[in-house]
Amino acid sequence: MMRTPEQCAQEQLDAYNGRDIDAFCAVYTDDVELIDLHSGDVFCRGIDAMRERYGRMFTERTALHCTLVHRMTCGNTAIDEEHVTGLRDDGIVHAVAIYDVRDGFIARAWFVRERP
Repeated sequence: MMRTPEQCAQEQLDAYNGRDIDAFCAVYTDDVELIDLHSGDVFCRGIDAMRERYGRMFTERTALHCTLVHRMTCGNTAIDEEHVTGLRDDGIVHAVAIYDVRDGFIARAWFVRERP
């Protein structure tokens, strides 16, 4: 059975908080693109680059945790408002993640972080 956008968003959030790189990457397509919403820059392309980037983060940032503030879905899109701790040394990062789901996998994700 194919995952819904809400299931994809929740599975990757659970894996992120568990710092489980295999479970985290299993929710994304091989050709995933991670995009900064404001600039439009693709900051990570492909599952191998994602595995390297997030694997390093999961290892180095042992206090990393994302709390879901609010989630909404519309069609093949899930939108999460989040509070992330352990990403920076100076507290909580307020962020929004927008997940585009294709065939039960996240194909693209856009991110907005509150700028200090």
